Amino acid sequence: MGVKRFLSIALLVFVPISIAAEALHWGSLAVFVTSALAIVPLAIWLSTATEEVAVVTGPTVGGLLNAVFGNATELIIALAALQAGLIDIVKASITGTIISNLLLAMGLAMFCGGLRYKEQTFQPMVARVNGSLMTLAVIAILLPSLVLNSAPGPAEPLGVAELSVFVAGVLILVYGLTLLFSLRTHSYLYEVSVVDLEEEVAAHKPNLWLWLGVLAVATVGVAYESEIFVGVVEEATSGLGLSPLFTGVILLPLVGGAAEYVTAVGVAMKNNMDLSVSVAMGSSLLVALLVAPLLVLVGQAIGQPMDLGFNLFDMVAVAVAVVIANLISLDGNSNWLEGVMLLATYSILGAAFYFQPV
Repeated sequence: MGVKRFLSIALLVFVPISIAAEALHWGSLAVFVTSALAIVPLAIWLSTATEEVAVVTGPTVGGLLNAVFGNATELIIALAALQAGLIDIVKASITGTIISNLLLAMGLAMFCGGLRYKEQTFQPMVARVNGSLMTLAVIAILLPSLVLNSAPGPAEPLGVAELSVFVAGVLILVYGLTLLFSLRTHSYLYEVSVVDLEEEVAAHKPNLWLWLGVLAVATVGVAYESEIFVGVVEEATSGLGLSPLFTGVILLPLVGGAAEYVTAVGVAMKNNMDLSVSVAMGSSLLVALLVAPLLVLVGQAIGQPMDLGFNLFDMVAVAVAVVIANLISLDGNSNWLEGVMLLATYSILGAAFYFQPV
């Protein structure tokens, strides 16, 4: 039994435990820990169901499903936090998800894969396209932050909100064009990264209706557990001495992105770095081009004004992650030392967020 399958089954026990912890008032820390552990297997089942349905429905519909549900867990958690008014944590989770996918997920994949294979290769063209799109997305997200941090007057939030809505619309448009590029006009560039996965999943002929049911149940389960998790996150983390910034940047991405990390490492261990890099960089792109803009628009609609105005430290951290990931992935080769460099960068940024004054 693989690690992914083991986690997806063993950790399911925390679903009823977390529900009991909340209903019986076991305390915010117990609810926080058990609901976080409950989200992990549900996220893995959601990801697995998406992959299985994608194989049955074909590359175009399957690609769209992966595009929509690829970061569904992170989006659901962020929406629950946004509805609860935890805007600072939502912003931090956007920063953290981008950083963790580029540095932690890709770093673990390159390190673990590099221990088994001396050198691994992947398509540099796909990495360059993803890297360029990631740079565009980061620039678009950082511009409202520059406006926020450079404007001297007290009336700047209105301008930042309006600019954020405009940028959100542009990013969603770019994401739609990215889907057109990857699924239609230049789909041949991406086919090699999913061939092994499709062959592996297709070997046991997935039952479409079964996996659609699993997808629906997992989505509802993640939504329910996210409500529980978000309801105690401030109280539990403050009791542990953790700031909202560290909680959003480090803890939430670890909970929501567990499925992506396991997938990226698993396929790297099978010497499929094309898929591994696509998972890591694609998840970051999905967050920057779709999840963050959607949160801005939803926040405006539900009366929880969310903008793309991040603080200076967040801006620098994201820029560092994108630059390092782009430099390492440009040549289309990876080894365990490059994985160490990505993990070291993530560790240093994580420590900086932990020790940053509140």
